[in-house]
Amino acid sequence: MTNSYQFITRWRVEGTCAEVADVLGEPVAFARWWPSVYLDVQELAPPNAHGVGRRVKLITKGRLPYRLRWEFEVVESRSPHGFTIVARGDFDGRGVWTFEQDGRFVDIVFDWRIRAEKPLVRNLSFLLKPLFEANHRWAMARGEEGLKEELARRRAMSGRRSGESRRDGLLSQS
Repeated sequence: MTNSYQFITRWRVEGTCAEVADVLGEPVAFARWWPSVYLDVQELAPPNAHGVGRRVKLITKGRLPYRLRWEFEVVESRSPHGFTIVARGDFDGRGVWTFEQDGRFVDIVFDWRIRAEKPLVRNLSFLLKPLFEANHRWAMARGEEGLKEELARRRAMSGRRSGESRRDGLLSQS
């Protein structure tokens, strides 16, 4: 199908898997730290005790002049090592976030397999697929920048150094 896309995005940030999971696990905050892409985020249903079931409604954009309206649901949690979402709306598909600790850094992989259902994108994918793919790469690059800034902001607010986390009320080195 010409309107099917697969994107593998790789980020490397300083921090812990738990810190990354905390930030990416709070989608309502995306509009604050990833504002060039996330215009509006509303939680429709909270997660259960295992981190599954959260439903979120979003309006997003990229560098190109169109907006995407979609929802996602968290269908699997591997906290703090990632989670899986199912998307519906202007695109339908599945996204798998994976976080792996590497010393002071976290290697993040986002495997996003979708079908564009927004009529503009679906109908022009046969011709403009490289442009739509570049738009996605631009949006994800803004996400990596924003995540790095958000992790630094959270550490500054808590007085912790990178790589440290609080567990059971004690400060420990990860």
